[in-house]
Amino acid sequence: MKQLSAAAVERAMKLQDVMLRAMAKRITWFQAAEILGISCRQMQRWKTRFEHEGYEGLFDRRRGIPSPKRVPLATVETVLRLYQEQFLTLTCGTFTRS
Repeated sequence: MKQLSAAAVERAMKLQDVMLRAMAKRITWFQAAEILGISCRQMQRWKTRFEHEGYEGLFDRRRGIPSPKRVPLATVETVLRLYQEQFLTLTCGTFTRS
């Protein structure tokens, strides 16, 4: 297992605790989703992952992986430069006036 933050481990432990209560039928899956603050569909995804992968499946898979949609730094710098040089005086009101 890769090195995880204390917050990630704590979240996985809470998720496991709630899921085990739902599996033991002490609470419903809907109640489990409400406790965790997620949708019923996402709860179903977590349940399936837990059944296939066990405790390891409860950890966030995105950690340490940059987004595939990340904009290159050069593009961000160009947009900021253009905004500061040419469009700094524009506001939302500029685009909403009739």
